[in-house]
Amino acid sequence: MARRILVVEDEAPIREMVCFVLEQNGFQPVEAEDYDSAVNKLNEPWPDLILLDWMLPGGSGLQFIKHLKREALTRDIPVVMLTARGEEEDRVRGLETGADDYITKPFSPKELVARIKAVMRRISPMAVEEVIEMQGLSLDPALTA
Repeated sequence: MARRILVVEDEAPIREMVCFVLEQNGFQPVEAEDYDSAVNKLNEPWPDLILLDWMLPGGSGLQFIKHLKREALTRDIPVVMLTARGEEEDRVRGLETGADDYITKPFSPKELVARIKAVMRRISPMAVEEVIEMQGLSLDPALTA
């Protein structure tokens, strides 16, 4: 089963490109274009990771992280900030608020995927392992942990 990634980005071209890259790499993106739609997408099945812009209509990415971390059911979902705010102070503030990683725009799609996989490995070591198939049998390491 593909890992669900909630992509919270108000700029449609960036959101669409990120979702395309995620799909090409075996993830299942779920799109949200603003703060309220992102909050509304926090339901079962829970996203395995949230890719979050800082500046959103209706609220900030930092407010969203605080909302996420307050709730017992969502506090452990990893968050990767993807934002144009690249100053050191902004990066530190994002990480201290609860982001697990911080990527600045413009970004490399390959690096984005690599960082997502790295965060998922830290959170759940089996989460990004490949399914092994041989002679009609499949072994999914994520289901054998």
